[in-house]
This record gives sequence, C-alpha cells and structure tokens, in this order.
Amino acid sequence: MTREEVRGLIVETLGNIAPEADASTLDPKADIRESLDIDSLDFLNFVIAVHERLRIDIPEVDYPRLFTLDGAIDYLMQKAAPPK
Repeated sequence: MTREEVRGLIVETLGNIAPEADASTLDPKADIRESLDIDSLDFLNFVIAVHERLRIDIPEVDYPRLFTLDGAIDYLMQKAAPPK
C-alpha cells in the first residue's frame, strides 16, 4: 500500500466512527482523539476497524503511535511492509 492509500483508509475509517467530523481536514500532527472529539471507545473501534481492514495486529502498547494521522500512517506502513 502507498502512503496515500493508508491515509485514505484511515480517513475513511475515522469518518465511519465520527461521521459528524470532517476527518479529511485533520492536521497530520494533531491528536486525532481531540481533533475529532472521540472518546476512548471510539478510538478502540478505530483500532479494531483498521486491524480488520489491514489484518495487522496492533498491540495495546502501540496505540499511542496511532494518536496522530502521521503517526498512524507511519506505523501502519511499517507494519504492512513485507519482511526484509
């Protein structure tokens, strides 16, 4: 997957979780939870949805890496990359 494809998947997933917010205008460095005013359960639903779509295991210890759009993209790109 390309970086733009991962970004699109994240924005789409967040749009499903917080349909009243415009996830496409997220500041890449801002905390997603604060920007979209989502609670911890919504954030967990986001993590689960990403896991189900990409088949990537995301351990709870790594959740903070998904708090920003840039962080989530970087993390998912790294996890989706084929092993070297």
